[in-house]
Amino acid sequence: MISPRTGRRARAHRATHGALAFALVLGLSLGAQAANAPAAAADTQDGADEGTVRLSLAAGLHGVVASEAPVTATLTVDNDSDEPVPAGRLTVEINKTPLSDSDELTAWLTAGDAAGSFTSLGTTEADEVAASDSSTTSISAPAAAIGDIDAGVYPIRGRLSGESSAGILGTTSVLIVDADSSREITVLVPITATPEDGGLLTTEELDELTAPDGALTAQLDGVAGTSAVLAVDPLIPAAIRALGTAAPTSASDWLTRLESLSNERFTLQAGDADATVQARAGLDEPLEPLPLTPYLLPENFIEPTPSPSPSPSPTPTAPEMPDYEELTAIRGSEDGILWPLGDAQPGDLAVFDEYLGADATTILPSTSLSTGDAPVVDVDGHRALAVTADASAALSEAAATADDDTTREQAITTAIAHLAYTGSQPALIGLARDETRTADSLREAILSLSTVAQPATLVALEKAKPASASLVGETSTARVDTLHELLDGESALTTFSSVLEDPLVLLSPERIEIMRLMGVGSAENLAAGAGAHSTATTATLDAVSVQQPSPIQLFTSAAPLPVWVRNDLPWPVNVTLHSRPSDARLDIQPETPVEAQPASNTRATVPVEARVGSGVLDVDFRLTSPTGVHIGTDQTATVTVRAEWEGIGLGILGGVIGLLLVLGIVRTIVRRRTSDETDAAASDSPES
Repeated sequence: MISPRTGRRARAHRATHGALAFALVLGLSLGAQAANAPAAAADTQDGADEGTVRLSLAAGLHGVVASEAPVTATLTVDNDSDEPVPAGRLTVEINKTPLSDSDELTAWLTAGDAAGSFTSLGTTEADEVAASDSSTTSISAPAAAIGDIDAGVYPIRGRLSGESSAGILGTTSVLIVDADSSREITVLVPITATPEDGGLLTTEELDELTAPDGALTAQLDGVAGTSAVLAVDPLIPAAIRALGTAAPTSASDWLTRLESLSNERFTLQAGDADATVQARAGLDEPLEPLPLTPYLLPENFIEPTPSPSPSPSPTPTAPEMPDYEELTAIRGSEDGILWPLGDAQPGDLAVFDEYLGADATTILPSTSLSTGDAPVVDVDGHRALAVTADASAALSEAAATADDDTTREQAITTAIAHLAYTGSQPALIGLARDETRTADSLREAILSLSTVAQPATLVALEKAKPASASLVGETSTARVDTLHELLDGESALTTFSSVLEDPLVLLSPERIEIMRLMGVGSAENLAAGAGAHSTATTATLDAVSVQQPSPIQLFTSAAPLPVWVRNDLPWPVNVTLHSRPSDARLDIQPETPVEAQPASNTRATVPVEARVGSGVLDVDFRLTSPTGVHIGTDQTATVTVRAEWEGIGLGILGGVIGLLLVLGIVRTIVRRRTSDETDAAASDSPES
């Protein structure tokens, strides 16, 4: 993790306090130790921490030199602090007691532990290194400095010392003497890409990944022209082909380029799912994605057919939709290979043969096998390829280092040193799953092996005579339990999905997400990923339900009850609303079909009829799918019936109407009588 910059605030007179400043800088270094002890950890990390000073050492070509030949060592001071590193003296030393195995190599590079004594290869003066700057110095040693030593891996160390004896900035590395360059090595490079939603890569994601500076483009750029064997997640081509004519041009070109490469290739299980956990979970066959039809839009697969003359307008024909095999096919890929996690047991290998056939080949790390060096092994009649674990881990670090040439060089040297312990027989390197490698880092990591070996094909390696081996190491049931939990959730969703017109719109992405969660590259994050997925599954199962109804007042003997059905899914659902009163005072329609619209609340009306004048009772509501599966949470509404108010209201209304009629009649009579009296008075007047 990158630490905050720890700039120096105390700036006294540097002329008189140079030694103190140097000591403070050394205190920041991960490799600062007492006078004659080398710093072991600083140079093996993935880049120097911000605000620190780091010394690194490289010798020969990726650490490889010939016996009785001159040696050139390069020391680099990376000053990422706010203070300059004062001028000093650089020294390179060698220990002529070889490191006997990979364990001693690791102990030396990580802790500076090595038997034997060190002798000097050379010393030179080092200039001051300004803040936020770096400096590289070479020291050449004649052949006599090494002498006539046997082939092997030897500890070397570099030190930077100043005028003060307050501290020494140190670093460790190795010298590989007389490495055998006639051996053959095969490198496996996994090519995977995980979408944000866990399903298939979207148009936007493919457009970004296959752009000139995209991660998938970088993978092909890094392996093109090398002998690397590609292990490809088949869901990458599936995502591209599923878009049909709507696929980004860059994505279609990427797929064409992949299939045109001369590299050998095979497909991983979809989503890079781990076959070991599936075998151990008792699955009769490996998990496969469900039909990908929800991802296929017919309009993207219509091929226009020109109409007969004279009308040139195209006439669309019925689209032919590709099946799963067509979507995931990769031209030239080899079948029958599994690359699971390394905790497989003999029983798992037997299941793998059932999954893929008797000729199945399993790729396992050498740490899980009793024969550490043999690349091809036979485990109780089951064929396996052994990846050299330590060298693979180091080369994976080199391939993943984007902008730190020093760290990459150290990782390559470490990988070659580990390979030196496997003898002259063929070796297999398997890079770690990594979706962020740069083209330059990946290419340099692969090509660096030409220093000590010749490239070999996977086909040739598979034909080698296997050595007898047994599997070692303990197994864990945690991943198996997690897979069972995920499959139980999928089973619940399968039952629930009967509310949908096309259940695959829910189930197809669900299966892919489960396979990705159980992927080899996702093993470290399985617990967190599975927990989030289970939470999402619970939310989906609760996405359709009857809304909690408010108390209902029923003032007539017959009226519809309003009930709201909540649907949080992005698709419409078909459900049946079941209504049941708490007693017979209310006659209610028992079943009401409802088509609930997506991401909304849909109003349903349930006809009811009161059998008595008044009362308070409960009505229970529940939902079922068209196949009778119970959906969501049941709800209860309190209904107050005041049906007699209807008669009272009609009586009052009738009385009011009658009263108005009487008043109208009285008013008419009064007006007529008044009119008659007016007419009589007018006839009796003298003017008449």
